[in-house]
Amino acid sequence: MSESHDLTGSFPTLRLDGRTAVVTGGSRGIGRAIVLALASHGADVAVVYAGRQDAAETVCEQAVSYGVQARSYQCDVADFTATRALAQQIATDFGQVDILVNNAGIIRDNLLMRMSETDFDQVIAVNLKGAFNMTHHLMRPLLRSAHGRIISITSVVGLMGNPGQANYAAAKAGLVGFTKTVAREVGSRKVTCNAIAPGLVETDMTATMSQAATVALGDKVPLKRPGQVEDIAAAALFLASDMAAYITGEILRVDGGMDI
Repeated sequence: MSESHDLTGSFPTLRLDGRTAVVTGGSRGIGRAIVLALASHGADVAVVYAGRQDAAETVCEQAVSYGVQARSYQCDVADFTATRALAQQIATDFGQVDILVNNAGIIRDNLLMRMSETDFDQVIAVNLKGAFNMTHHLMRPLLRSAHGRIISITSVVGLMGNPGQANYAAAKAGLVGFTKTVAREVGSRKVTCNAIAPGLVETDMTATMSQAATVALGDKVPLKRPGQVEDIAAAALFLASDMAAYITGEILRVDGGMDI
């Protein structure tokens, strides 16, 4: 007869009480859902936004309803100097940073032959350099944390490509290499670094995608439906929690099977 073991209470939980999270692009879409998922599980949250102050303040009000602290901060994450000042202000306001979610992103779709240099540069600056800027400036408090977590939102487009999105795919593919490298650099300090690769998710941003890009992605989803922002937020919550303490350098696809 095999010996039975009582494992009640021996597993880590999703609770994030006493921790502070920074979420870029946190005022709407996937970022908003991540803010609320983390706050609902006990994390104080710094909501970084680009232009919609009203939306950011609304998200903060919703987060506070869970009994946590939440503040909004306007910043262009592509600006190295501005993100340095932002990181210092957040660290001062909250006293610590335990979780960073690099979610801020833009799209400027067009076929490569028609894509302007400006459209290429802007997408790389926000989607890729923005993650570098935030991670660079918040690295010291993350290393001091006992639960340091870096989570970047990449895309299946960065893994498989998509017509009309050469700039976006390049930026998101860059985040894959960035994630794996940072994971190796900070692993000895018990900080994990992972990325989530959403597929086609219903957001305001994807609503502006070209029809060709949307159709090309949608036809490849075995589950035959677009994802919801809550699907991505659930993955972010898991990676931010102690349940994922031994996972690092991973690219977690949340895509309905699109990239099988």
